[in-house]
Amino acid sequence: QVQLQESWGGSVQSGGSLRLSCVVSGYTYSRYSHCMGWFRQATGKEREGVAIIVRDQGTHYDESVKGRFTISIDNAIGTVYLQMNRLKPEDTAMYYCAAEAEVCDWNWTRYQYWGQGTQVTVSS
Repeated sequence: QVQLQESWGGSVQSGGSLRLSCVVSGYTYSRYSHCMGWFRQATGKEREGVAIIVRDQGTHYDESVKGRFTISIDNAIGTVYLQMNRLKPEDTAMYYCAAEAEVCDWNWTRYQYWGQGTQVTVSS
């Protein structure tokens, strides 16, 4: 059974940094998967893609986080990370890690496996 579990997010002031992690069990990115990603959903808004890592293609970032966020994977321990630097109040949202989609793009409905989410709050 595939399970994704995000770490505790937290609260920071604008300009600060946080690192999210997502432990993946029952699933091995390098051997079986096509892609993994981080998505977020702010209150009253649609879920949106933040960063995606696609096998044999590399990483992709939404324009709003490019240059500030970095997605990475440690296959040895089955963990996906999202390093978030220079955080802004508009980054405040519930963040979710997701895995596996037939088409690895920003359409969150394509992803098969999801974590329960972790709250990130950035104050000005």
